[in-house]
Amino acid sequence: MLRTLLQAKLHRVRVTQADLDYEGSCGIDEDLLDASGLREHQYIDLYNVSNGERFSTYIIKAPRGSGEISLNGAAARRALVGDLLIICAYSIYSEDELEHHQPIVVLVDEHNRPRRNVAADAG
Repeated sequence: MLRTLLQAKLHRVRVTQADLDYEGSCGIDEDLLDASGLREHQYIDLYNVSNGERFSTYIIKAPRGSGEISLNGAAARRALVGDLLIICAYSIYSEDELEHHQPIVVLVDEHNRPRRNVAADAG
């Protein structure tokens, strides 16, 4: 049996840009991608803590060290600059992989810079 579980989560990042005229996606600082193991073009679900919206898009890289979390295209209608988001990616795991699976949870500071990786700290 295969099961879908949380792969990684960026917890309470703050939206820094919203651009309706862009073709779509979510720009994420490369430092956050590295910390979480998320990849460019990966499908993500976003949960807006500030207004309750839930939506999906894909990742594009934002400049390393910028703290950028940008919503583009239709996604830009789901949040305002300054809103807090939880960004999640899910993956499919076999029963054997489940035994050792631990999702990566990245906590950030007020500038969207990684401050702690919960899964790494737990191990």
